[in-house]
Amino acid sequence: MALKECTKKEQANSYELVVNVDGETFDKAINKVYKKQVKSINVPGFRKGKAPRRMIEKMYGTEVFYEDAMQDCYPEALYEAAKEENLKIVKVESLEAVEANAEGFTFKVNIVVEPTMEMKDYLGIEVTKKSTEVTDELVDEEIEKVRDRNSRMVTVEDRAAQNDDVAVIDFEGFVDGVAFEGGKAENYNLKLGSGNFIPGFEEQIVGHNVDEEFSINVKFPEDYQAEELKGKDAEFKIKLHEIKAKELPEVDDEFVKDVSDKETLDEYKEELKETVAKRLADEAEKDVDDQIANKLMELLEGEIPEAMYDNQADELVREFDMRLRSQGLDMNTYMQYMGMDANALKGMYKEEAEKRVKLRLALETVARKENIEVTEADLDEEYGKMAEAYKMDVDKVKAAVPAESLAEDVKVEKALKLVKEKAVIK
Repeated sequence: MALKECTKKEQANSYELVVNVDGETFDKAINKVYKKQVKSINVPGFRKGKAPRRMIEKMYGTEVFYEDAMQDCYPEALYEAAKEENLKIVKVESLEAVEANAEGFTFKVNIVVEPTMEMKDYLGIEVTKKSTEVTDELVDEEIEKVRDRNSRMVTVEDRAAQNDDVAVIDFEGFVDGVAFEGGKAENYNLKLGSGNFIPGFEEQIVGHNVDEEFSINVKFPEDYQAEELKGKDAEFKIKLHEIKAKELPEVDDEFVKDVSDKETLDEYKEELKETVAKRLADEAEKDVDDQIANKLMELLEGEIPEAMYDNQADELVREFDMRLRSQGLDMNTYMQYMGMDANALKGMYKEEAEKRVKLRLALETVARKENIEVTEADLDEEYGKMAEAYKMDVDKVKAAVPAESLAEDVKVEKALKLVKEKAVIK
């Protein structure tokens, strides 16, 4: 395989390659296709699946296996040609065979490639680190969270419903005096103030008492998922059966014994101070990383192909699909439930995709300008970490993750570490 011609096109980051696949490589591919297809080819005088390749080519033409053999050759041939020119392919826009014979074949391909970006002043970035002081207020907030987790719902009989209560209601909805499908329920538990129902619905239950029957009036949003209800005025008839409120435990030594292995409130507060201190330190460190990442993206200079953002969004959707599957769900059911199509789902990840692409390009640019290298020791260390994380044998990890790909990841990690070490943290 050899690159015959590489032409830079007028569009940024676009090239046309003319690639030649030699006769020996092409013949091996043809033979591979022949072995797959011979089982289903009938040739008079031979048992099915036993006809020699030459007999099939004589009967159906010498080019009978060419198309499939070329398809088999394209990926590796294109990869090698791009590698020869030090180009990273982002997207294949078009590909066509030019000529093919027993001596090999030639194809022409138009590609979009990863750009070569520029950056200045990326060492010495100034960032501000968040305070990690553990105050009494922060400790009290942690205690309130624990109280909330250990709360219980109790029935309230001596007052009207208010926000944060759970109202147990029957309801039925009407538009123009006619009940509509899906607008009725009995003994429904609705947390007031949650915003789960139509705007105005929960607010009009506040102030009512148990056993009251009343009506409320609302307007369905213009973007409501049910087409026949969009923008419509509706009346809901309500019966309030029960009001439940959250009861929080008292904060004392008994509470501490229930929620921890400490004996007294003072001991528990000391433990919480350590927990809060660690959380603040982690949050401050992440915030520094985020500030550095944002500064690097701002400093990036160059034109980024839209295809890079598109590819990254596709990858994020695939990751989301895998998470859904791990929970026993599937993408189609999720989209149907959320009332969205594949384009809308992909659009959700557009901003995140752009950030990931820009940050990766920024770090690759730093690595290139700082001549950052990845050693065998670096790779061995990373393979070891992955093997430990996934509870796999190192050799299996190496077989699954190509060294070339891992080296690129390690290189950008080194670039980020360098930028962070040189950053001015106030």
